[in-house]
Amino acid sequence: MDSQTSPASQPSPSPQSPHTFQVDLRGLVDLLSHHLYSSPKVYLRELLQNAVDAVTARRVDEPGAPARVRLYAEGGALRVEDTGVGLTEADVHSLLATIGRSSKRAEGLEEARSDFLGQFGIGLLACFVVAERIRVVSRSARTPGAPPVEWTASDDGSYTVRTLPDAERPEPGTTVHLVARAGAAEWLAPGRVAELARGFGSLLPYDVRVGDEAVTDLPAPWDRPYPGPAARRVALARHCHDLFGFTPLDTIDLSVPLAGIRGVAYVLPSAVSPAQRAGHRVHLKGMLLTERAEQLLPDWAFFVRCVLDTDSLRPTASREALYEDETLAGVREALGERIRAWLTGLAAGDPERLAAFLSVHHLGVKSLARHDREMLRTMLPWLPFETTDGRLSLEEFAQRHPVVHFTRTVEEYRQVAPIASAQGIGVINGGYTYDSELVRALPSVRPGTVVAELDAETVTAHLDAVDPAEELALSGFLAAARARLDPLGCDVVLRAFHPLSVPALHLDDRDARHEQARADAEAQADGLWAGILGSLRGSAPRARLVLNHLNPLVRRISALPDPELIGTAAESLYGQALLMAQRPLRPADSALLNRAFIGLLEWATHSEDGQA
Repeated sequence: MDSQTSPASQPSPSPQSPHTFQVDLRGLVDLLSHHLYSSPKVYLRELLQNAVDAVTARRVDEPGAPARVRLYAEGGALRVEDTGVGLTEADVHSLLATIGRSSKRAEGLEEARSDFLGQFGIGLLACFVVAERIRVVSRSARTPGAPPVEWTASDDGSYTVRTLPDAERPEPGTTVHLVARAGAAEWLAPGRVAELARGFGSLLPYDVRVGDEAVTDLPAPWDRPYPGPAARRVALARHCHDLFGFTPLDTIDLSVPLAGIRGVAYVLPSAVSPAQRAGHRVHLKGMLLTERAEQLLPDWAFFVRCVLDTDSLRPTASREALYEDETLAGVREALGERIRAWLTGLAAGDPERLAAFLSVHHLGVKSLARHDREMLRTMLPWLPFETTDGRLSLEEFAQRHPVVHFTRTVEEYRQVAPIASAQGIGVINGGYTYDSELVRALPSVRPGTVVAELDAETVTAHLDAVDPAEELALSGFLAAARARLDPLGCDVVLRAFHPLSVPALHLDDRDARHEQARADAEAQADGLWAGILGSLRGSAPRARLVLNHLNPLVRRISALPDPELIGTAAESLYGQALLMAQRPLRPADSALLNRAFIGLLEWATHSEDGQA
């Protein structure tokens, strides 16, 4: 037998030493500039952020320490100076030269980390998007005896560190020097630097200047004292126009102290689609985080644009969006409650402003009310609906009519509105977004209200019947009309109704339309499929062409002696009723209209020839 080596006799693997990841800095910079950051402009935000965090860190130990950040742009170069905590040579090697390690994780600062803006340790790399080299000169405030240190890094991944004489940086703090890379000089131009600094840093808590020009503008517009509510409203409207480019209908305070949020929502002056995602401006501890925060408010609050400052929400790694977590969900709900409370306050105390708002944004309020019983109860006297009595609220309409009838589609409403109004039937157009849902919810907030969907049977039942003797005398006319329209799945009935000017009314409901669609499909299908569709034939009532016995034209048609001409006239009345109801025409309906038109022309010209 061949002997086999047992596992115990096999040599054990030799231990392997761990390896360190090698980072291609140029590749990483390309990744940052094309995938993490939306624009090269974020480099300035990162510089401001580092400077502000350094000042904050120093004030942890020295509450009275100076808090200044200065930016100087000239000749394609930028210099950023701060009076922050500074760095020693050991800090430089540990923090600046290690990608992903944030100074906020340094010993003694972890517990105060919530006071800092940056937390990911990649901010300084953003400068490589606009510069080939970064030079940092810093002196530590925590180690007064340590000399100034200079750190110079290139985008090829190399860096040098050296100590400097005390005269190079006599006071604690840090200075960052950038020289623009080829093609990026515009980002370091004085005007662009000032513009970006104002955009990012207008709410920062320290003294930030570009040259001699102040960047910060505190307190924030929503926190400033004003002589009165009117003056505050005017000032905030001006702020909204400067920020978003429109003058708001109204302003809503968005103070949520428990979440560290202060700000304002501006109500849009024109209607927008509910599907349009609103972009809101969010500042994080004074620094602009994003101008396109889409998930900040509930979906129904699409009629406002917000600007706010927060210290509780988490940014993503790029610090250009909000991290979706439980905190953001809670803030979203709290801000929604503020907007809801504003609407309730208008309903209770300022009906004119509420009416102006609803004339533009009733769709948003209806979206909220269909899911919120209290909001429906509050807004019920104000929400407008299209009805046969004009534009009314549900409350007003229900007071006038014992049964609240509604249609599910605009086409159904247009079909029956003129006739229903003349017969005293109140109907609400439920075909617009959310309207039928709200009408059906009416009994839940108004007990005792009867709500019913209007159908062809209900309308027909409210029309006056024709005297049986007269209808019997017209049986030949009705038989000819029914025979002609039967292939279209439409019955013919005779009634008397107002207005007299309407010769015929086409009535159907959803079940009748579904049955007609099934019948059309069956007629066009092959044998097997036609058999399957035939087995699905329903018992729903068919569409009806209701002829108005009071209309003079109908009376003249009913007196015609020629059954063929009666059939052609019935087709014409059917087509005219469809057009009046603004219903989409099927191919068969279009063919019928053409046939009836040609038939009437032939009859008219034949009659003239006969007379000649």
